[in-house]
Amino acid sequence: MELHQLPSRHLENAVNEFAKLPGIGKKTALRLVLHLLNQPVTDTLQFTHAIEEMKQGVRICKKCHNIAEEELCSICKNPNRDTTTICVVESLKEVIAIENTSQFKGLYHVLGGRISPMEGIGPKDLNIDSLMDRLQQESISEIILALSTTMEGDTTSFYIYRKLSGQPVQLSTLARGISVGDELEYADEITLGRSLLNRIPYHGK
Repeated sequence: MELHQLPSRHLENAVNEFAKLPGIGKKTALRLVLHLLNQPVTDTLQFTHAIEEMKQGVRICKKCHNIAEEELCSICKNPNRDTTTICVVESLKEVIAIENTSQFKGLYHVLGGRISPMEGIGPKDLNIDSLMDRLQQESISEIILALSTTMEGDTTSFYIYRKLSGQPVQLSTLARGISVGDELEYADEITLGRSLLNRIPYHGK
């Protein structure tokens, strides 16, 4: 949606920046900017300071590619996690969704996306090689493919299945309590938790 010329260049610049966020149009961006403009200066500075701190303080876990504040994320560092099981997900959003179920006590591996030729994303663009490295370096007995049940998600699962062919590791996937075509991050916690607990062997079909 196009907005009429705004009365301030600073206001217009702020609106343009907010409008770059996913799902935020110019109208919503203007509403957010006006809200911040009407807040006390200290509140607005606290907001911008939190964003700045996030950008400076957040890093990527060198083992699983999850969000971290140190070399390893809090999950990889947790001595109470099951280090023999790795749950492979597309992004941080799925880590958060699965953690919210409180049903999984293993580790994660974040691929950073899924294979999508239409978007120019191939296997080399994902963190698949580092998953293979973990198999050689860690005592892994099971890998759970917790990818979205979309065509791209299934393609990625099948690619990993082929890569793991011959490896001494059990490969499983979520039970199909998750509807075909669903994005994992939108599944409710009960359904997602049950799908994890009732996971089934993956045979590449």
